[in-house]
Amino acid sequence: MPHQLWITAFLNKYLGGFVNSLLAVFHLHSDHPQAPIPNFVAMQLFVFALLILYFVYVRMRLSVDDPGVSQHLVESINSFVTNQAHEVIGHGYQRYIGYLSALGMYILINCIIGVIPSLESPAAVPSVPLGCALVTWFYYHFQGVRENGFRYIKNFIGPAPALAVLLFPIEVFSHLARILSLTIRLYANMFASEMVTLVFFSLFPFALPVPFIMLHIAVAIIQTYIFVLLATVYIGEAVAHEH
Repeated sequence: MPHQLWITAFLNKYLGGFVNSLLAVFHLHSDHPQAPIPNFVAMQLFVFALLILYFVYVRMRLSVDDPGVSQHLVESINSFVTNQAHEVIGHGYQRYIGYLSALGMYILINCIIGVIPSLESPAAVPSVPLGCALVTWFYYHFQGVRENGFRYIKNFIGPAPALAVLLFPIEVFSHLARILSLTIRLYANMFASEMVTLVFFSLFPFALPVPFIMLHIAVAIIQTYIFVLLATVYIGEAVAHEH
């Protein structure tokens, strides 16, 4: 039986049977049928639920005359992402604000939630950064095709048709490498930060490791910013028009 967080144990108790049945439909089997939901999946569901509840709360309390702290926070995040998208993407940037804002908030909460006792940061598990990288990769290619149609393929063959045979595999490899780059950068930094925090807790269980907690939060903010910035750059390249 793997170690389970309290949220993981709760989900396995009430949803474990359903998950096992769902896996059986696809002829898959969990290594631990009594606990088919791992900690990182439970934590992602927990983060997803927290964000949904937060958005509902902000929506219910929206006010022009008397905006609360929660509304100011969301507006600040949205304004920051909007300004960055406007500078990087340019014309038509408004279409991508929703995805970039949601992506940033999701990654940030996944990174910093581990500072709360009895919880872990899902971003410290490779599958989570990989999932975010894959979704972003498919998203910007979809938007590129949507915006430019078949002309989007020209980004892979270069300006000279004679060099297409050489440039096409290089460009494909370059775009695939972006998945690895996004994944490793986020995972490695958050895993290292998580380990430093856990080691400090184990050495000084009765001390308040404020500097390490602040360091963890700072790393989380920086890595979230880098991930969203790169996603914005990739979208900008994909939807750019030739002039």
